[in-house]
Amino acid sequence: MSRITPFSSPLLLGFDSVEKTLERIVKAGDGYPPYNIERIRPGKDGAACDDRIRITLAVAGFKPEELEVTTEENQLLIRGRQSDETEREYLHRGIAARQFQKGFLLADGMRVIGARLKNGLLFIDLAKPEPERIVKKIEIAVAD
Repeated sequence: MSRITPFSSPLLLGFDSVEKTLERIVKAGDGYPPYNIERIRPGKDGAACDDRIRITLAVAGFKPEELEVTTEENQLLIRGRQSDETEREYLHRGIAARQFQKGFLLADGMRVIGARLKNGLLFIDLAKPEPERIVKKIEIAVAD
C-alpha cells in the first residue's frame, strides 16, 4: 500500500525536497524558547518599502554573548548556551541554565536584516523580497 501525500499529485513536479522539509519541521516541535512571528508593514518601526518579518524569542536570563544567530544555506539558526554558575549555592532552583537551538527555514531570497536583544526578548528582522514575475516563452521545435 503506497502512502498518499499532499505532493503526490502528478501536477506537482520537483517538490520532493519540500515534502521532506515539511516532515522535518513537524518532527522538530520543541516549544523552547517560546517565540512569535509577525509581519511588519512598511513604515512601521522604520521598515522600508518591502515587507519584513520579525521573529521574537523569549530568552530571559541569556546574555548577548550566550546567544548566537547564524544562517546556513536557507536556514536561520538561533542557539543559546548558558554557563552553569558554580559559585552560587541554590536552596531552590526553578530557573534552569538551559541550552537551546531553534531553526527556521527561509524561502529563497529572504535575508536577515539584524538582531537585537531588549528586555529578555531577542528580535530578529528579516526582509521578504518582492517576487519577480518572469514570463518566458518556450520555442517549440518542429521535427518532421
